[in-house]
Amino acid sequence: MIQTIAFYEILGLPLIVYGGATTLILLMTTAVIGAMHKSMKLHVWLARITVLLGLVHGIIGIAIFIK
Repeated sequence: MIQTIAFYEILGLPLIVYGGATTLILLMTTAVIGAMHKSMKLHVWLARITVLLGLVHGIIGIAIFIK
């Protein structure tokens, strides 16, 4: 089930690749907002979303190899 979801292809790439790319972009955006001393509220919310998406991405990535 999870393998089917993780390897579902969108534009020729598996869904898990898009999850990783989105997590990386959110991580970099969170770091830039924190470094620029912009809205702390936005920084905290982006950090929470990044951690949540990173955990989901990691769990799906590990679950691919568990039978």
